Amino acid sequence: MLISIDHASPQPLADQVAASVRAALASGAAEPGDRLPSARDVAAALGINLHTVLRGYQQLRDEGLVELRRGRAAVITDSADRLRVQLAEAAEEFARVALRAGVSEEEALEAARAAWHAVRG
Repeated sequence: MLISIDHASPQPLADQVAASVRAALASGAAEPGDRLPSARDVAAALGINLHTVLRGYQQLRDEGLVELRRGRAAVITDSADRLRVQLAEAAEEFARVALRAGVSEEEALEAARAAWHAVRG
């Protein structure tokens, strides 16, 4: 699995590592049971600190997407639901757009509710 980051992005590197894995899950490039590359290998390949990668992996663990096995491997869990990952990615993008548009949290949530009702019929 390819994990990528953008050094020019304002998003913290650990968040980018986690987002990269989520994107792979959402697209089907990664599936439950797959092993993530070792944090050491990712850090070396991306030229970032080992602890930064570990923070990204810990985010995924906290979300229930990855099981961390000390000294062995990080494995994508069976509970890594592709549709829920896609929803989380879409929600994150929605929040970024809402922030760029300068709307309040309540206005953003109202826009989401309106879209929900429009789609649901």
